Amino acid sequence: MMQAGTEGAAPDPQTLLTAFEETLRADRALIAGIAAYRAAPYIRDMHDPPAIWEEQESRLLDYGGTGPSVLFVPSLINRAYILDLMEGGSMLRWLAAQNMHPYLLDWGWPGEVERHFTLTDYIAGRLERALSVIQEPVILAGYCMGGLLALAAALRAQPAGKIRGLALLATPWDFHAADPETARRLAESVPALEPTLRFTGTLPIDALNALFTMVDPFGVGDKYRDFAAQDKTLARARRFVAMEDWLADGVPLAAPVAREALSGWYGANTPARGQWRVAGLAVNPESLSIPAFCAIPARDRLVPAISAQALADKLPKVNAITPAAGHIGMVAGTHAESALWRPFTAWAHSLS
Repeated sequence: MMQAGTEGAAPDPQTLLTAFEETLRADRALIAGIAAYRAAPYIRDMHDPPAIWEEQESRLLDYGGTGPSVLFVPSLINRAYILDLMEGGSMLRWLAAQNMHPYLLDWGWPGEVERHFTLTDYIAGRLERALSVIQEPVILAGYCMGGLLALAAALRAQPAGKIRGLALLATPWDFHAADPETARRLAESVPALEPTLRFTGTLPIDALNALFTMVDPFGVGDKYRDFAAQDKTLARARRFVAMEDWLADGVPLAAPVAREALSGWYGANTPARGQWRVAGLAVNPESLSIPAFCAIPARDRLVPAISAQALADKLPKVNAITPAAGHIGMVAGTHAESALWRPFTAWAHSLS
């Protein structure tokens, strides 16, 4: 006869009851957080600054100001306005008031033309043409995926002296450093996605969200449970709603870029292995001769710090910081000014 406490014994009823009660509490908190978000009255009311250049769906927005010019390059899979999120929570408007002259490249929605774009088309084509509109040398600043695009563009523009410095904000490099198995699973999803990629010419928003869930399966539940416990009258709660609205306002990814990013970056880890090329030129961060600034958020679930640090380690002239923040909170959270905006501004002014 099997003894109590040995393998195969019936679970203790009290243990089962405790686990059941904990699950119910977690579910109630999750539902309460989602309901509170849906009931929040916040609506973004920010007017875009003038566009000084447009091409198809893309625009170059000029936020004004005097001082060093900085061209911000966002990701291709989210709206650019995360850097201009809300009143009191806009990195770009804050910089414009700090003797800086920020510009924002808004990629826009991938239309009929962009759905055939590769990464080379975006970098050696559209990004470089937007860059050429700004007459003076600029600091190029890329956020998340935009950091990879900015790095490639900086390497290409470096011989002409067009780029004064390169800032990389939460930018991945070694896609296998933290969790190679999850990275490979993302790459393995490409064949199943091919019918959608061919039919729509894009990787749709819902598919992108599913892939993000693979990278951070517990993130959604955790953040809504945390929101359920927040005082909804505080600025932190209002900022949470603004960031969630931005996340829900996604952008599909051009099919050729989706294949290259999933199979190349995530599957083959081409950046870290020195195999990623743009218009035939290897993207080699060790060849960057201009000053660089890397912001590596310590609590980033989408771009693990070890992945971004691998890029900072290869840059010859780098100033790296590790804010105690998450991927989005670092650029738009309630503590973003101290975590990123001020250190970035100090570095940018030091280049003068």
